[in-house]
Amino acid sequence: MQNPERFDVIIENGTVIDPANKRNGRFDVAIAGGKIAAVEPSLAQAESAERVDATDHLVIPGMIDTHGHVYEGVTGTFGLNADMVGVHSGVTTVIDQGGPSCMTIGGFRNFVHDTAKTRALCFISTYLVGGLEGHMYPDLYGPGGVNVEHTTRVALENMDIVRGIKAHAEIGGQSRWGLEVIKTGKQIARDVGVPIYIHLGQLWPTADSAEIPDADELIRELTPLMEPGDVMAHPFTRHPGGFVSSTGKVHPILLEAVHNHGVRADVGHGSHFSFDVARRVLDEDIVPFTLGADMHGYNVKVPSKTADSVVESNPFFGVAPFNLTIAMTEMLHLGVPLETVIAMVTSNPATLIGMSDTLGALTVGNGADVSVLRIDTGRFKLSDNSGEQVVSEKLVRPVFCLRDGVRFESNSALIPDAIAA
Repeated sequence: MQNPERFDVIIENGTVIDPANKRNGRFDVAIAGGKIAAVEPSLAQAESAERVDATDHLVIPGMIDTHGHVYEGVTGTFGLNADMVGVHSGVTTVIDQGGPSCMTIGGFRNFVHDTAKTRALCFISTYLVGGLEGHMYPDLYGPGGVNVEHTTRVALENMDIVRGIKAHAEIGGQSRWGLEVIKTGKQIARDVGVPIYIHLGQLWPTADSAEIPDADELIRELTPLMEPGDVMAHPFTRHPGGFVSSTGKVHPILLEAVHNHGVRADVGHGSHFSFDVARRVLDEDIVPFTLGADMHGYNVKVPSKTADSVVESNPFFGVAPFNLTIAMTEMLHLGVPLETVIAMVTSNPATLIGMSDTLGALTVGNGADVSVLRIDTGRFKLSDNSGEQVVSEKLVRPVFCLRDGVRFESNSALIPDAIAA
């Protein structure tokens, strides 16, 4: 333990769950100079400028949301404010999935990464146009809308914020271009040396001139392209073309990829999430590696001047209230152990983005990214966009977080109210 004359803050009496350091129990956490200074069973005798009583709370490494859409302004209604999704929701790091492209990464750096209190990183888009208006215009996303050389160069020039490549594998695109764009995206990821993150589940209508593709065949063609560390998003999707085939069972080729070949799954909750599909996937012992929330302006309620008709026309319009801690609650309700759920938002995301040396753990010397949560008990209603409702006896709620030692209250308008059952 370091022994400065005085710590800045001690968070005491909380239950620390820190999977990376194999801690799960009662510990005090001290912060000095914006860094983790000590983690001990008791720091009651230590001097500190401030003490925070975390009795009956969880104290965990700063949460990392692996699937955000926070390129506010540039991506239109789609992009949310990074700090509403991030620090004011108890989340210290948000990964924007495919908002910035090789042509717009400069704006993301200048207007999001450099200005947000949240650590805003990204998986750069395979497509030149990035995530404009939530990918509502499929003609922009074909092979002619990709430039391998430019995207590779820009990604390599911005490796401090680019942690992967984003692409889509779904039957609307397949009906137009086959898997050409996916293969190109995988080439970019390989050249840059980062994982590719693949959206699953239908996004665009199939082309009028094409037969409706076989969603199961899409998975059979896609999976061999994936390599260890690559990510398939939306394993619990209610849309065609996900982990569950037309037979109602998980694709055997996906079971093999996840269990034996190092391919990872990210929940990518959004309006995709289905309790029914989640049960089927979890029953096959596929536990997602990470728990991205996938919040954007079409699936959460946010003060907006955009007409309701425009929001509702988006293919991923959603009405079921959610955020990252609601997604955590749903995992607990489905039987995923608490420590596993915590790993899905801390140590595992840090590993996924190649930053486990600095993020995802309460390690002395790391920046003081800390999330403080409480778990309420009672009867709480949860729902998905398929219309299913369940009653959970637990509800995970964010209380506050520290980002590099600076405190932010969990007061975002995007945190859903508890709904009593």
